[in-house]
Amino acid sequence: MLVLVAPGQGAQTPGFLTPWLDLPGAADRVAAWSDAIGLDLAHYGTKADADEIRDTAVAQPLLVAAGLLSAAALGEVAPGAVAGHSVGEITAAAFAGVLDDTAALTLVRKRGLAMAEAAAITPTGMSALLGGDPETTLPHLEKLGLTPANVNGAGQIVAAGTLEQLAALEADKPEGVRRVVALKVAGAFHTHHMAPAVDKLAEAAQALTPGDPKVTYVSNKDGRTVATGDEVVSRLVGQVANPVRWDLCMETFQELGVTALIEVCPGGTLTGIAKRALPGVATLALKTPDDLDAARDLIAEHA
Repeated sequence: MLVLVAPGQGAQTPGFLTPWLDLPGAADRVAAWSDAIGLDLAHYGTKADADEIRDTAVAQPLLVAAGLLSAAALGEVAPGAVAGHSVGEITAAAFAGVLDDTAALTLVRKRGLAMAEAAAITPTGMSALLGGDPETTLPHLEKLGLTPANVNGAGQIVAAGTLEQLAALEADKPEGVRRVVALKVAGAFHTHHMAPAVDKLAEAAQALTPGDPKVTYVSNKDGRTVATGDEVVSRLVGQVANPVRWDLCMETFQELGVTALIEVCPGGTLTGIAKRALPGVATLALKTPDDLDAARDLIAEHA
């Protein structure tokens, strides 16, 4: 059984979209998406520097566009399940047929703008903690006033809060944590700091006509599968201000009997976690079109 997953913000790097635009029809597709959402995706995916694509309002639609483009390049895929990390959930919703490509990009553009506005209210950020035991780490974060915004499994938790709180974490790491790594994001996503974005996203969601998932859709909220399009969209809205439980998503992958995981472009983050947390599951990250043949072989074997 194959699960198709999409990464979240922070996975983007300068120029990562460049080789994908050389595929037949890709440039035209990206141009149409750019016109639909009023953002030059080709420019940001090929020429923009790291600071430009760190902007939440840019990074989020860019990631969804890359995920959709790379998945389309695989051809017909019949995964047993789909999931996405944070903004990748919108990409996964498109994979599942809940949203069409244009609706997904329109929603993520509004999501990115709303979250960027919320992030501008108070200087905040996110840092990944490498190593440590959740039973020790979580109380330590609470003591510092930080939120475990991403509980990723495989010994990785991402803390979010004010810059002062994150500086205190750097100076006072939980026992067992080897490193604290600041992430390339512009705010404390999936925390109460994003509450102003929830109302704006809920308003944007009212214009959608979601379909029910055509494949099993696994939610970040609690790792559970979701059967209706309306519930998927409701969770996409609420998730902006609530923690990502990727650890629970991976537990569900195990319960479903997943034997292979493919991470769409810009892949690498989720496959890295899966290699540690899902022993025996074959993994592949789509980074460039050179990875497509290997991905098709994996699909032929497991989908």
